Amino acid sequence: MEFRFNVQRPPRSLSTVSDDLLIRDSFGEAEYADLVGVWRSAVDATHDFLAEADRDEIESRLASDYLPQVDLHVADRGGLPVGFAGVSGESLEMLFVDARQRGHGIGTVLLSFVIAERGVTTVDVNEQNTQAVEFYRRRGFVRVGRSELDDQGRHYPILHMASRGEGTDSEAAEFRVNV
Repeated sequence: MEFRFNVQRPPRSLSTVSDDLLIRDSFGEAEYADLVGVWRSAVDATHDFLAEADRDEIESRLASDYLPQVDLHVADRGGLPVGFAGVSGESLEMLFVDARQRGHGIGTVLLSFVIAERGVTTVDVNEQNTQAVEFYRRRGFVRVGRSELDDQGRHYPILHMASRGEGTDSEAAEFRVNV
């Protein structure tokens, strides 16, 4: 008789937020498919401005080109990814929460985690994603610049935002997390 066990490496960092939500490092390629699913759910719920062809092209490159380029932190509920944040240096490159989990503070927890643990001070946001722009504004980020095109040269204007105190004369931001 043979028994097989699927054992994943333990995460490098772990932060318990509540009894059923924790923030952990990504398991890497082993969970990229799940993270792409979270991304697709979030984008379908919030990026109505994104052309279908552009969405499909981005999705096709997410696991191969984009996710490996950032340090990924995963919001895990009951052993399943329900959101994630990707960080490069002091920049938040991506933050997505599964559409079914929106409104429960997961995005705020992820943002607070990467600010506190990774030193995030900047984020670029699609100008047409007004929900995201407001999300970051309410959490102390201010607009410090604008680009007419996104990083791939597509016609999706990008707002460059920084936490108060980073390139602005505004007072420091205060973060409150209730999960």
